[in-house]
Amino acid sequence: MPHLAFDLNFTPPAEARRRLGHAAVKRFSEIMDTGTDHVGVIVRCHGKDDLVFGRAEGPDGAIAFVNADIRLGRTKEQKRRLALAFIDEVHAALGVPKKAVYVVYTEHDGEQFQLEERVLPSWSAGEDPLADR
Repeated sequence: MPHLAFDLNFTPPAEARRRLGHAAVKRFSEIMDTGTDHVGVIVRCHGKDDLVFGRAEGPDGAIAFVNADIRLGRTKEQKRRLALAFIDEVHAALGVPKKAVYVVYTEHDGEQFQLEERVLPSWSAGEDPLADR
């Protein structure tokens, strides 16, 4: 179950946050070659001065940090494509300058992702860990 956290130093409208969440699920599924039912997204809004990023520029100072907890096994190419997709989505949905978006991955064994009905396996190409429910 990837856990995708978007931390912002502003509060966009609810519909924009919802669009970003749905876009993140779709892009994760496509690029990381898996299903969507196990993808978790959170958009957290903080005060303007609660996030600092050295390369963030511009008069509004909008910043987005993206933390992606994912299962081990993805290629560096997949991770790079996903990072660029997240940067594009944050920019398109929320207007954050691309240079002010920072993506960080943390990788885990599948057993560290647990749902009510099962423990997820380690990732393998083309899998959907909840397809048989």
